[in-house]
Amino acid sequence: MHQIIVDISISPEEWIKLYQGVAVDVRTKARDGRSVCFPARILSRFYLLDGVRGSFRILFDDSGKFSSIERL
Repeated sequence: MHQIIVDISISPEEWIKLYQGVAVDVRTKARDGRSVCFPARILSRFYLLDGVRGSFRILFDDSGKFSSIERL
């Protein structure tokens, strides 16, 4: 199992665009410097009134398929 750690700050206004499908993917940099892109839907359970903020560990398999995400 592979992992990346990302720090995310998505405002409520940006989240609405993701929720409405205007934007589908989140693009950011992992802490190790890699550019990453993943479906915004994996962050849905972390949405609060101030958006999505925090550090997250994303786990994926050898083929790059998403496995799970957790808040750190």
